Amino acid sequence: MKKRLSNHQVFVGVATTFALALLSYPAAAADVAFSGADTAWILTSTALVLFMTLPGLALFYGGLVRANNVLSVLMHCFAIACLASILWLIGGYALAFGDGGGAQAWIGGAEKWFLLGIGPDVLSGSIPEILFVMFQMTFAIITPALIVGAYVERIKFSAVMLFSGLWLILVYAPVCHWVWGGGWLSDLGVMDFAGGIVVHVTAGSSALLLAKVLGGRRGFPKDLRPPHNPGMTMIGAAMLWVGWFGFNAGSALAADGSASMAMLVTHISAATASITWAFLEWRRFGKSSLVGIVTGMVAGLATITPASGFVGPLGALFIGFAAGVLCHFCVEWVKQKIHIDDSLDVFAVHGVGGALGTLLTAFFAAASLGGMGLAEGTSMGSQFVTQLIGVVAVLVWSVVISFVIIKVVSAIVGLRVEDEEEIEGLDLIAHGERGYDL
Repeated sequence: MKKRLSNHQVFVGVATTFALALLSYPAAAADVAFSGADTAWILTSTALVLFMTLPGLALFYGGLVRANNVLSVLMHCFAIACLASILWLIGGYALAFGDGGGAQAWIGGAEKWFLLGIGPDVLSGSIPEILFVMFQMTFAIITPALIVGAYVERIKFSAVMLFSGLWLILVYAPVCHWVWGGGWLSDLGVMDFAGGIVVHVTAGSSALLLAKVLGGRRGFPKDLRPPHNPGMTMIGAAMLWVGWFGFNAGSALAADGSASMAMLVTHISAATASITWAFLEWRRFGKSSLVGIVTGMVAGLATITPASGFVGPLGALFIGFAAGVLCHFCVEWVKQKIHIDDSLDVFAVHGVGGALGTLLTAFFAAASLGGMGLAEGTSMGSQFVTQLIGVVAVLVWSVVISFVIIKVVSAIVGLRVEDEEEIEGLDLIAHGERGYDL
């Protein structure tokens, strides 16, 4: 026998149902924009970009130094990753992607410091904003870590940490805001898909300046020891190649055709630059080296980065070739012509590559050359001028602010280790450990 509900029970049931419907409405509306596929891809991309620094970049750089400095390079990369993560949480993300109000053209605001108000249900496009925070954090990690290659084997660990922290806040975060956070370069129409300007021009130009101020390693340029472990360098380079798919294809922020094309052109550019570099070595010196071919790969990856979401396979082929040629000769120019010991060629590979790719984007993004097309009413020439403004402005900012940071760091903790410590090697002097028990 059915039990009859009282009027009170009916009222409560109807009210409860209505309340639940109201509460669920915003979530249902939000779910329309949320994409599980995009979220899964960006989760994967985030892991891939972190993989580029830890362990990719660490091993790539570690193999290129003397045996008694290998641990110091690994330590630099690892410690910078930790420091950058904390600074990004505290205020880096807010400065790069926050609403700057009246100063929006130049810097973000403070409303997202410590990621306040960014919960798992808050979206950024079709993915949770907290995932976007983490994805961008991996970019903030690898960018100052790239500069490590300029000062290996002769810098104080305290200087590394202080310089990297100040540089992230004062150089990287503002430039990131200008290009990706709604700043003035974004309004100008600068095209930088994954960091040619934001990552490579900032790191490359700052690295060259720091190497100049710091001075060369003992014996530079004629009496330097060769890389102690090219095999380690190749392993790190292979990790960089794989991780770069997250760097470039992940910057589409969606699991779609744009990400697919970015992945393809990234691979083609890297392969083309590698072969080009190896061929140039063979023609000039009679042999193609392992270090050379993997350095060419990194040049190809850095150069395609700003263009990766805008160009097609034909553009990638040309960009990779141009990267292999220009970056190859810039390595020699920096060390032999202007006599700056940018030890692991950060400027020649990343700075020159990032600038080159940014400028070439103006041409190969055009639909007539197989690209995704320029903005309506924009010609190759006008876009090139816009790209050039972006490169020059960021280069000047990076150099000027880096110079100030270097002077501050030098005054507080000093920059360079003593001659005797450099001879002994930074592994024992700075960290009390040996990479090899020989």
